[in-house]
Amino acid sequence: MEGAIIGDPALTDLTELLPKTKHCYVCGPENPTGLHVPFQPDGENGSRATYTAHNEHEGWPGILHGGLTFTLMDEALGWALYFHGLTGVTARVETRFRHPIPVGTKLTVRAWMVERRRRTIKARAEVRGDTEEQPLLAEADATMYLVDFDGDPDEGTEPRNSTTKP
Repeated sequence: MEGAIIGDPALTDLTELLPKTKHCYVCGPENPTGLHVPFQPDGENGSRATYTAHNEHEGWPGILHGGLTFTLMDEALGWALYFHGLTGVTARVETRFRHPIPVGTKLTVRAWMVERRRRTIKARAEVRGDTEEQPLLAEADATMYLVDFDGDPDEGTEPRNSTTKP
């Protein structure tokens, strides 16, 4: 995994997560119609990926569909939690599209956790051109709800360690 931090305990569990998400529309390597966007950790609280806007994902002619822009940010929010030992889903989000994104633009998608309150995480996501110096193209403020995907009501609410399952 490019950019992975060797020895990071959250990444140790990544090999267990990938079979569960292999058909994910955004990151799933086995989804034939998916985007195949790999995410990596970004700093202490976040995730990051790059994506190039394709013709088949346009809304208005020559412009990336806003729903896809949102989808990329939503995925980044989930990975920001996962890379830091938590699992969750988007409960609420406010999105602002600042500029149309031309097809062919190489994008950087980032998300990071801001604050935690019990079973919710306040988080933020953004889309820019492929460098941080590029203008902000879209942004989202979200509330993520921590969940368990295996039936244990308390699992997913505390960070995983090397002895717990994802």
